Amino acid sequence: MSQKPTYTSAVKQVINDLISAGTSFDIGQLERIYHDDLQVLMITEDGNITEANKDGFKAMFQSKLDAGAPALNTWADFNHIQADDQNAHVLVRRKVKLMEDEQDLILSIDLVHEDDRWQVIREVIFVRQD
Repeated sequence: MSQKPTYTSAVKQVINDLISAGTSFDIGQLERIYHDDLQVLMITEDGNITEANKDGFKAMFQSKLDAGAPALNTWADFNHIQADDQNAHVLVRRKVKLMEDEQDLILSIDLVHEDDRWQVIREVIFVRQD
């Protein structure tokens, strides 16, 4: 399976759509982009790991929406995108306030192409100290 620019472009667009949906708390769009088997692992520098599934991660965004939280930072620096016709992997650095304070995050995101669209099936989020 060779990597083609059309796959990487499509995957980058999905990640940009994900960033847009997450930062604006668009639960409908998150539902569409996140795979039903989504697994999210958040790892801090001191080794603490939290896990979430699709419903749990969407609930975090829903709580921000319900609380009237301001939109999140959309800044992203794409470090790597690899894709073929069925699977993709993205490394992207983000600055975003998922928890109490804005954090510097490195995200390793795996996607699968199912149901005629790219879906995020795994996010591993490394939280970096400032």
